[in-house]
Amino acid sequence: MTSENRAMTYQSETGRISKIILKHVNEAFIGEQVIDRQWEMLNYNGRPDFSRAVDEYERFVEFLRATGIDVQFLAEDSRTNLDSIYVRDASVICDKGAILCNMGKGARRGEPAAIEEAYKAAGFRILGSIKGQGLLEGGDVVWIDERSIIVGQGYRTNAGGIRQMKNLLSDCLDEVIIAQLPHWRGPSDVFHLMSILSPVDHDKALVYSPLMPAVLRQLLLARGYRLIDVPDDEFETMACNVLAIAPSKCLMLSGNPKTRALLEKADVEVHEYAGDEISVKGAGGPTCLTRPTLRESMR
Repeated sequence: MTSENRAMTYQSETGRISKIILKHVNEAFIGEQVIDRQWEMLNYNGRPDFSRAVDEYERFVEFLRATGIDVQFLAEDSRTNLDSIYVRDASVICDKGAILCNMGKGARRGEPAAIEEAYKAAGFRILGSIKGQGLLEGGDVVWIDERSIIVGQGYRTNAGGIRQMKNLLSDCLDEVIIAQLPHWRGPSDVFHLMSILSPVDHDKALVYSPLMPAVLRQLLLARGYRLIDVPDDEFETMACNVLAIAPSKCLMLSGNPKTRALLEKADVEVHEYAGDEISVKGAGGPTCLTRPTLRESMR
């Protein structure tokens, strides 16, 4: 059966990706002068090297295209900065369209408007947006099945944003599960739900249990999930942030051999990419770098 006659959905984290939105490093980082002006202000772990970042990103894109994914790129936009390379956070996708987020990190507030233009140009419906004091970032939103969603409430996503999202999604789901996220290193750090939870199949998820709410861990186990625990010494290198390209097939940041071995032991096919410049320094892994917009249904 070809992908054309399989059921498709926007409400999945693990079905085979058909279409994806990216923002090329050329349009996000732009050049050395922009990097010099912004990297410290945005709380990066180090100054990205532009030429190396371009090389890393080209290889990243090459891998995605080689899997048959239809890639769309966002344009350069004066309302955005280096962080706009992490396209997942600006929107949430459901079967009725896109919800534009309201970013918890103030320096990223221009990103939803920029991605809105790309969605409209592609004929993709805008379902609504998070407004006012409500905050929501896409890295805090995870579909655990096609009718259930988990939302992390922390410094980037608040109760008001969750309420607005729930109202906008009311026809698309049966359940919204709220996971209270820890303080960890405070509001200046990058900490999303997907920092500690990455589904890799309909019944498998990579997790970092020490920072995971006990109630959430128990819920996943009760739903039949097999939880693959990231070792303590690889959490800091974003081992828990992996992109499911298809069921039990994922892409992860290189340099996490223990986690890779655990995934492979769980019958997950693992591919790696080098991301010192595009991931490590900005603390954004492969889920952060991508916004899948269409996947094959797991049903």
